[in-house]
Amino acid sequence: MSSAAPRSPGRLPRRLLQLYVGLALYGASSAFLVRAGLGLDPWDVFHQGIAQRTGWTIGTVSVVVGALVLLLWVPLRQRPGLGTVSNVFAVGLSMDGTLAVLPDVRGAVAQGALLVAGIVLNGVATGLYIAARFGPGPRDGLMTGLHRRTGRSVRLVRTAIEVTVLAAGFLLGGTVGIGTVAYALAIGPLSQIFLRVFALPAPQPRPDEVPERPSPGAEHPPTKAPRRSRQPERTP
Repeated sequence: MSSAAPRSPGRLPRRLLQLYVGLALYGASSAFLVRAGLGLDPWDVFHQGIAQRTGWTIGTVSVVVGALVLLLWVPLRQRPGLGTVSNVFAVGLSMDGTLAVLPDVRGAVAQGALLVAGIVLNGVATGLYIAARFGPGPRDGLMTGLHRRTGRSVRLVRTAIEVTVLAAGFLLGGTVGIGTVAYALAIGPLSQIFLRVFALPAPQPRPDEVPERPSPGAEHPPTKAPRRSRQPERTP
């Protein structure tokens, strides 16, 4: 799902900033959904279910699952980028860090507000780190790799993966609810909006690549009248 970023050394700091701010916000938004208690996205339902069975933090589970999913790229012949490897660690660490300082909320209004904030922030984070163009996350790469290997549509492959992890997470004790449905309906449109907001500007041509402007009259140089060959005079 990623495309190679145009080479422009001057834009590298901005791209790196977008990548790591986006990943940090992604983990924070996931923590918002956990504290809201109204349902998580499919992968975090899975992470939460495993966390409840193992006693690990949900962020630690996210890191471990991300690393295992990344190993599945090998038979799929997927190549990870900086964003792929960073995604494995940064999201889980940010999630645990946010949960450590974000208190539990009570009441439908507070839970609903936190749910909405989490979903919108997740859309912002997705737009930021994808627009940086350092490679997809391990879970998205699994989806695109299976799409290429099986020939099935991206939508079908994504649906199959997310239904599988959602069902497994629910059976393990993860939280499924109205937040899960709201996330599924809203995250696509929100991601598209913020991808446009945070899209990198087109690279400007270097001075040595700008073609010289022709001098006045160079495009249409004056033409010389053709010489008329002198015919010998005919004598009567």
